Amino acid sequence: MLVSGDRDSEVRYLAREVGIKEVHSSQSPEQKVAIVVSETARAKTLFVGDGINDAPALMAATVGIAFGPNSDITSEAAGAVILTTSLEKVDELFHISDRMRRIALQSALGGMIVSIVGMAAAAAGYLPALEGAILQEFIDLAAVLNAVRVALSSKAMKARSWALCPSATWCGRSASPVRRF
Repeated sequence: MLVSGDRDSEVRYLAREVGIKEVHSSQSPEQKVAIVVSETARAKTLFVGDGINDAPALMAATVGIAFGPNSDITSEAAGAVILTTSLEKVDELFHISDRMRRIALQSALGGMIVSIVGMAAAAAGYLPALEGAILQEFIDLAAVLNAVRVALSSKAMKARSWALCPSATWCGRSASPVRRF
């Protein structure tokens, strides 16, 4: 489903291009909120908006993304702000967040697993306390260094583009501003 604001022809064109059949255009803020609340009752949603009139819908969605720094109200209502009005940047945000989540899980789970092994070795008497404390510092350092990878550019992220996903999904995600996770 695609909910649009003032750019009816652009939204209908995008919907046709990606195979979206249900389009709601020229909706009032109240109607947008009603649609988002209805969709959010069925599944997690994402709403993308670019104006003050979108702020209530941004807040009603599971995740709200505001386009442009046009309004403090819209920026405050959204979970994320994209400074340019580009769907490509929304796609990039999805890829960056997926990568951040993967790296955070690697760091957390890897650190916990090695710590548990270390604690078991210490409990069995194979690892003295001082060496265990030093090992824990190395485990923490490895987790932090792994997390630093988030700041490094990824060739895989640069190679992906929403335009390369011709179906009604956006590289495995719904292509609409109201999106089910």
